[in-house]
Amino acid sequence: MIDPNDPPEITIERQSRIIDALIRRASRHHEVGGSAYALFQSAVALQGQVWAKTRDLERTSTELEIARFDREQTQRRLTEALDAMEGGFALFNEGRLQVCNDLFQSILPDISARILPGLTVEDYFRALQTSRHLADPEKACRDLADAIRGPAGGASMAFVLELDHDRWFQISQQRTRSGNIILLQTEITDIVRKNRMEKDLLIDMQAHYLQAAFDHMSLGICTFSRAGEVTIRNGRFRELLGLPYTLVQDGTEFTTILRHVRDNRLVAEADMADSDHWPVDLRREGRLRKRLHHASGRVLDLHVHLLPDRGFLADIADVTLESRATELLEKRVRERTHELTEANRRLREQHEEQVRVEEELRLAKEEVEAAMSSKTRFLAAASHDLLQPINAAKLLISTLSEMAAGTDLAVLIDRLAGSFGSMESLLHALLDLSRLESTGSALTPTEFCLGTVMRTVVEDQALVAAKKGLRLDVVPCSAWVRSDRQYLTRSLQNLVVNAIQYTEHGRVLVGCRRRGDHVVLQVWDTGIGISPKDQARIFDEFTRADNVPPGSGMGLGLSIVERTCRHLGHRLSVRSEPGLGSVFAIEIATAPARDDCPGVTGPDPSADESDLNLIVLIVENDPAVLFATTQKLESWGASVLAAESTAEAVRLVGEIGMAPDVILADYQLDGEDNGIAAIAALRAATGIHIPAIMITADQGEDVVRAGLEGDFAVLRKPVQLSRLRPLIDWKTRAPAPMADESIA
Repeated sequence: MIDPNDPPEITIERQSRIIDALIRRASRHHEVGGSAYALFQSAVALQGQVWAKTRDLERTSTELEIARFDREQTQRRLTEALDAMEGGFALFNEGRLQVCNDLFQSILPDISARILPGLTVEDYFRALQTSRHLADPEKACRDLADAIRGPAGGASMAFVLELDHDRWFQISQQRTRSGNIILLQTEITDIVRKNRMEKDLLIDMQAHYLQAAFDHMSLGICTFSRAGEVTIRNGRFRELLGLPYTLVQDGTEFTTILRHVRDNRLVAEADMADSDHWPVDLRREGRLRKRLHHASGRVLDLHVHLLPDRGFLADIADVTLESRATELLEKRVRERTHELTEANRRLREQHEEQVRVEEELRLAKEEVEAAMSSKTRFLAAASHDLLQPINAAKLLISTLSEMAAGTDLAVLIDRLAGSFGSMESLLHALLDLSRLESTGSALTPTEFCLGTVMRTVVEDQALVAAKKGLRLDVVPCSAWVRSDRQYLTRSLQNLVVNAIQYTEHGRVLVGCRRRGDHVVLQVWDTGIGISPKDQARIFDEFTRADNVPPGSGMGLGLSIVERTCRHLGHRLSVRSEPGLGSVFAIEIATAPARDDCPGVTGPDPSADESDLNLIVLIVENDPAVLFATTQKLESWGASVLAAESTAEAVRLVGEIGMAPDVILADYQLDGEDNGIAAIAALRAATGIHIPAIMITADQGEDVVRAGLEGDFAVLRKPVQLSRLRPLIDWKTRAPAPMADESIA
């Protein structure tokens, strides 16, 4: 029934009501009770409760007096503290004035009667707006309007209030943690006046420094007030314009100076023609620039700029030297322009002549390209047409050599074979040089195993070396390189042929050495050697060393090697000593290794020379080559089926009713027919994967890739018989897939 948080007055009042209720209850019990003892007990209990409540009431009354005294003391101390403050102070509880000091009320006497307890903060600021003591009511009302709206987010705010008689107050608004608002009024009149004095002093000092700087400037400087009157100037301004001393004193108008300059013709009349409009132009555009030609001969630049206070600053610079330099430069520019115009005319004429020459060059280039294209086509035809009769002649000479063995004709046939060999080498050399020079023939570098190339070349030249009694060896190599396989093979072949040709006894060795990411292909010999003076010229066409015996070649082999290496980016070198031998080396970039080198287990050139007990099908469209090849194979003991086309070959196989043991097919047949189609047609007709050898004069890599895909060997024309016989033996010894069905 009694809340301990209630004020003492409310607590005492409630206790009195409780006591009265207990007395009334005791009276009712006395009336109702029938026993005197019961009445006595009730009276005793009631008296005890009355005494207890009386003690509580006395204690509460005492505490209330103490609290009332403490409150009065606190209120008195707060009033004394507020009165002792130098500035005005006011506390607003829940947005309304609760307490303030006398200074807060007396700052503006005309509104002090309105500053009473319960006044809201907004009403206080509105009262300030109505005060007659505001020095700048417009600005003060703006600041007070912002204060009425309140700071954003409940933050503190402050603004300065200027009053009459040059008084200044700063009004600050702060919010306490409990949400109450405190307004502080701090007089800052002394601070503002002190700052103003310091500012005036600083301005005076700056003006002094500015004037001193103006007096020592090479420019003529003069500042004018908002009304257009002189305020600051230097002597250079008067000196450059030639003005009298009295005309540039403080207060002289800008228009007066302009009128004096114009009337006394101090400046060229043309420059001052529109001087009456200068002030208007200056106000409109904010600046003014004029070039003036003074009567003294000086050239002046006048620049006028508006200042923030709507005054303006005029500066004059003596640009006589610059003007003369500009005039001289303009004169030189005109002269140079004339020269350039003339040069441009000559250049146009030269350009027209150049266009004409370029057109002639273009036509000549087209003619050259057409000639080179014709040359390329000729070389392609020569590779086949020229080598075809040589291939037939070699086969026939080989057959004649076997038939004339032991007769008087043997020596003659050997000489004939040697002549054809020389002619073949010369033709190959000329074709190689032509291909390397032809723009239409591009080398095609590929990645391949170097060991295969080395082994092939050594096998081709083994019989030649054996006839001379030389030992021709090759060091096995499994390195993979990036080069043009055909031309690298031909280059190595030329080096080996040269080594055998110029070595009378001893040996020739082919090997390679690894050198970082390169491989050095080397050919060693124990031949006649090369003198130092000849080593620098042996790679030129038709050039031979001085110690080379007559009739030992045309000197084209090393030239082909040099051109091939240059086009492929290989480094070619030679080391030699006369009488001891030579070492030729080709440095080639390596390629990532793959499998073991293919072809190292290929045909054995030392295979036995027993009769070829085989059925050989020849597909060749040249009758001479077909006849010569047939004669040679029959001399080896083979049974030959000769056909000039794919259709004829299929017909012959159909007539005999069985598949041949091996196919020898030329690549280029009549029309659209070719050896690849012939091999595929014969295998399809027989149902057997017949071993096949492609014999072609085509020097491209496409045929080699087709051979790898179609599983047939490729021999170049003219055929090396030393390779043909072992290759036939090797291809026929390899097991072929069985046929699904035989030919009917």
